[in-house]
Amino acid sequence: MSESPARVPARVRPMIDERLSALTARARLVLWWEALWPALWWPLGTIIAFLILSLLGIWDMVPTGARPYGVGLAALVLLASLVPLVRVPPPTRQRVLARIDRDSPAPHRPATALADSLAGTPSDPGTLALWEAHRQRAAAAIDSMRVAPPRPGMAARDPFAVRGGLIIVLAAALIAAGADAVPRLKSAFDWQAPQSAGLPFRIDGWIDPPHYTRLPPLLLDLRGGEVRQAKAPVGSTVVVRAAGSADLSVSAGRGLPSIEEPTGNSSAGLIERRFTVRADDELVVSSQAGASRVVIEATPDMAPTITFSGEPQNNARGSITLTYRMGDDYGIDTAEALVAPLGQEGRRPLVPPPRITLALPIDPAADEDTRTTSDLSASPWAGATVAMTLVARDHASQEGRSETKTVVLPQRPFTKPLAKALVEQRRNLVLAPDERNRVQTALDALLIAPEDFTPELGVYIGLGLASARLAAAKSDEELLDVAELLWAMALQIEDGGMSQAERDLRAAQEALRQALERGADEEEIRRLTDELRQAMNNFLREFAQRMQQNPGQPNQARPDAQGRTITPQDLDNLLNRLEEMARQGATADAQRLLDELRNILENLQTARPNQGGDQFSQEMNRSLNELDEMMRDQRNLRDDTYRQSAPWSQQNRGGQRQRGQQAQPGQDGQQDQDAQGLADRQQALRERLEELRRRMRDFGLEDEPGFGEAEEAMREAEGQLGQGQSGDAVDAQGRALDALQRGAQGLAQQMQGNGQPQQADGSDGPPQQGATGPGGPRNEDPLGRPTRNRDWSDGRVRIPGADESAAVRARRILDELRRRLGDPTRPSEEIDYLERLLRRN
Repeated sequence: MSESPARVPARVRPMIDERLSALTARARLVLWWEALWPALWWPLGTIIAFLILSLLGIWDMVPTGARPYGVGLAALVLLASLVPLVRVPPPTRQRVLARIDRDSPAPHRPATALADSLAGTPSDPGTLALWEAHRQRAAAAIDSMRVAPPRPGMAARDPFAVRGGLIIVLAAALIAAGADAVPRLKSAFDWQAPQSAGLPFRIDGWIDPPHYTRLPPLLLDLRGGEVRQAKAPVGSTVVVRAAGSADLSVSAGRGLPSIEEPTGNSSAGLIERRFTVRADDELVVSSQAGASRVVIEATPDMAPTITFSGEPQNNARGSITLTYRMGDDYGIDTAEALVAPLGQEGRRPLVPPPRITLALPIDPAADEDTRTTSDLSASPWAGATVAMTLVARDHASQEGRSETKTVVLPQRPFTKPLAKALVEQRRNLVLAPDERNRVQTALDALLIAPEDFTPELGVYIGLGLASARLAAAKSDEELLDVAELLWAMALQIEDGGMSQAERDLRAAQEALRQALERGADEEEIRRLTDELRQAMNNFLREFAQRMQQNPGQPNQARPDAQGRTITPQDLDNLLNRLEEMARQGATADAQRLLDELRNILENLQTARPNQGGDQFSQEMNRSLNELDEMMRDQRNLRDDTYRQSAPWSQQNRGGQRQRGQQAQPGQDGQQDQDAQGLADRQQALRERLEELRRRMRDFGLEDEPGFGEAEEAMREAEGQLGQGQSGDAVDAQGRALDALQRGAQGLAQQMQGNGQPQQADGSDGPPQQGATGPGGPRNEDPLGRPTRNRDWSDGRVRIPGADESAAVRARRILDELRRRLGDPTRPSEEIDYLERLLRRN
């Protein structure tokens, strides 16, 4: 008898039923979603369209009475879109099991088999065995059964992706609405008509600060029922203006006096009240909107401050430089230096003391010093001892004063004794006209011995005329005429021997000085500077011709009174700096440079160096220039050697060619030829250094160890270049350059007096006064550059002065960086560095 098939164990059947129930529930949800989602998009689309229209402000364009109809229409459309959703049938058990069988990989519909049962009550053992085998196979496939995610098929139903477009438009509408999104949505359900506001009116209030404060107007919030705080400078104007039937009433205390009677155009409905802020007060504004209070705090305008930053400095040409610092909360209007006489009790001067107008700072907020240079050389008060006080005034006419300093006003230097005497008597006559008898006695004394005091006939006649006019003078005007005559005679005596070129130079200097004092524009400054440059060139040509007529005087470069060598290029550089400072507004610095130029040109005519000192100076200058050129040539030679060895070093580390590389035909021969050319240049430099050392010894200078080390390093580099070892030669050339620099520093110490070289004639001791050689007052190093204790630049190396403004120094540094950046011969590393510097600035 055959054995019956195994049955499904009883303990496994609950697990199978639980697994089948979970799959059935999930399949039912998937079928629900696939049926509901396409139908649900109709009401969702309707809601999104309503939101888009609301966010775009469609309800603000629709009359209030039409808004309910629009909302009702949207509601009807939404109800109609719900009809497909109501018609969705629920999924049956057969569809659920069929969905499980479709998504499961097992064949023969296992889910349906597990849920089925035999019809009736079969008793045939074969039928029962076959049914149990079928159930057992279905139960074995329970673990592989699954339900796939829902696939509602929206792409087939919406081929144009309208649903995605609606979502994008909704996001854009939200962004466009911004903070007004909620009010726009609420406006759809705002069906009440706006209430009538009655008669329209508007009230505005603001505070106008004084113009000189450069402060913007301050708007006042005059909404009723609130207290506002405001702060305004003293002198501000408070304005309250009402338009329409506002029934305006404004009241204030004594701190806000009314400027004028109530003004306005009643027919146009305009009412305006104006008040001036004098002190802290309260402004009360009443209207139909209610009463509002504004508490105004008056900010006082502080008096300006001005102080001396240094002692007044008298310049050589009769000008005075004042350095000061001033400040004010709203800016300075004018400033001047007041001069009061000292020791003049009971005396009345013919002319008032000079008043020096002070330059104002370029940046009022910058806490920095300001300089003013004023020419007092022609003033009758020049040379007098006075009390000077700086005074600054702001736009509110408030005044601030500095401390008082005792100052001797500068005067123009005169070299002729008679001119000095006449200028002194002119000052005595102007400052003490009641004591003119003393001046009369002095003039008569000058007429006693004309052969000693006034050998020129014209001067003698002029003195007699001045004495006679002084004796006959009966008014202050006549005494002033005598003083002007004495001044004109002093100028004629001092400058009577000037050539036309000198007169043109003086006139050009005076014209430029006056333009700087009155703050002329850039075009005029440029024109006057060009005229001064032309006059200076004419004077220098004439001066050179006069020097050629005297063989004892050199004509290439002239030392000034302080022993500083002056060249035409130096003077031209100084003029360029003067024009640049004037263009940038540094008037005081420009005037200082103009005084320096005048002093240099004056000293050119009086400096007389001796012949021996000039001969020594010329020889030393030639040697120093040669040393400078030698160091530059050595530096260029080192760069050329490095460039030749650079590609070779990439292939030949340590002098050995890399294994497996072959030299190109002719490559070694070309490299040897280039190295030999560099060796010849190195030999020529070494021989020049030997000749320079020999000449230095002939002039009595000690041989610097650095020069000997430089010569040995040059000789070593020369041998290495001859052997084709360019990489090693670069190191030797670097040591030679360092040794040259050390030798130059040691030579500078000898020239500054650490050593006592012999003179050109063989005698010991320092050079004579005016020489520019070692130990002389030239104050330059062996390369012709100014040392630190030198206060004037020769144009070749510029040392920033502490008395120059920060703007001028910054502009000069940027110009130098741009000039170097434009030089194509500079190394690429330096070009990159300069570009980084300019990008930072």
